[in-house]
Amino acid sequence: MNQFTFQGNMEDSNRILYTPSSFAKKNLLHLQEIGSLQATSAHTSRRENLSSYLFFLVESGSGTLEYNDITYPVNSGDVVFIDCQKSYAHSTYEDLWKLRWVHFNGPNMDEIYKKYKERSGTPLFHPYDLIHYETLLTTMEDIALSSSHIKDMSICEKLTGLLTAVMNDSWHSESHSNIYSKRQSLQQIKEYINNNYEKTITLDQLADMYYINKFYLSRIFKEEHGVTIHNYIQQLRITHAKRLLRFSDMNINEIATVCGLNDANYFSRVFKKVEGISPGEFRKIW
Repeated sequence: MNQFTFQGNMEDSNRILYTPSSFAKKNLLHLQEIGSLQATSAHTSRRENLSSYLFFLVESGSGTLEYNDITYPVNSGDVVFIDCQKSYAHSTYEDLWKLRWVHFNGPNMDEIYKKYKERSGTPLFHPYDLIHYETLLTTMEDIALSSSHIKDMSICEKLTGLLTAVMNDSWHSESHSNIYSKRQSLQQIKEYINNNYEKTITLDQLADMYYINKFYLSRIFKEEHGVTIHNYIQQLRITHAKRLLRFSDMNINEIATVCGLNDANYFSRVFKKVEGISPGEFRKIW
């Protein structure tokens, strides 16, 4: 790990180059570089084919981001989240910007970024609480400079917090004007499922009950909750079954019925598919 200050013709920057452990590289979200800069003249920075993801926030000033053949205006208070394997460029002009950034990666980042885009995440958005991001970056810098023997784990925790905030704030971005009503409907549907999962519930039934197109419902439910309605119901049933297997004397047939999987053989197949063991084996373990 090295910290250095750079004063050049285009910017004054303070950055930390971080080398995570081999364990962190293989298993954790891990830090590569973190820092801040104040542009001292108008300039453009171009990068491509970097094995990292970049998050930066604009504390003041303005500029542009070129990404996926689209040019985005970037203003004070905006944040950017992009995959640096793709070419990108960011520029600042007369209104010289001040930035804070972090480059990071992880074994599951490709899938996380894919999920981010599926949930309407964009390369640029304006969060409600910029201070939260600034605090996360400051904390990561402090951890990186520390001598803590668990700093890779601590950095992973903060990067997870950063991704959670990014996922949440981009989903609430102003570009999605119907987000509130959509989430209200989804919440009602989810509550109905939570209270009635032991019954037969179909996509057609939910669509009719809540006056919503079933294909649209299927898509937005998965966007919001990360699973299909069918799988969500299945998770509820299996979770209930696990509680009964651990804390009741009910037999397998009774549990299957109570959980909405009336056929004991089908219940056992589904349970083993989800848990990797049969209901009887699960009961013995616990």
